[in-house]
Amino acid sequence: MPKISDIQETPNPNAVKFILREPVTSGVARQFGSSDQAQSDDLAKSLFDVGSVVSVFYMDNMVTVEKEDAADWDELLPTLAVPIRAAQSVAASGNGASAIGGAIAAVTSDDPRLLRINEILDEKVRPYLMGDGGYLEILDLSDHTLKIRYQGACGSCPSSLTGTLMAIEGMLKEQVDPDLEVIVV
Repeated sequence: MPKISDIQETPNPNAVKFILREPVTSGVARQFGSSDQAQSDDLAKSLFDVGSVVSVFYMDNMVTVEKEDAADWDELLPTLAVPIRAAQSVAASGNGASAIGGAIAAVTSDDPRLLRINEILDEKVRPYLMGDGGYLEILDLSDHTLKIRYQGACGSCPSSLTGTLMAIEGMLKEQVDPDLEVIVV
């Protein structure tokens, strides 16, 4: 049962990030955009069951919860803390499996651009997104089009679709492929 170390605001006013003392996954990013999607995941299901929850994202020792616009954080936070504290830690569950979508795609791909893109994202982008309660997953690289998906607080944050996306695309054009177009799916 992980203890909550801190609760942090994110740039998305409808999302908060819970920092845990023990990880609930080992590098595996889990994203749920509805209660129906979360039915097979105990932690996500229990958070949706609280009510007023729009999405749940968790990875390592971070859980990001996005609420409905009308919900009040002062009322919601204490209720959300209960299932988070009750969640199984990686150590307690004995499940140390580790896999990240983009990293797996890069390892199995023979495209050197995808390997380089993942290196850049791991070094310069993902740590900052995780600091704000989110993540970025690579879905596909075809020709000069990179398809990505924002997760967690970044998934519905207006800045992720404007400034952040432009910065990521500019960095990748400069360092990988000047013709690259980055599309959010």
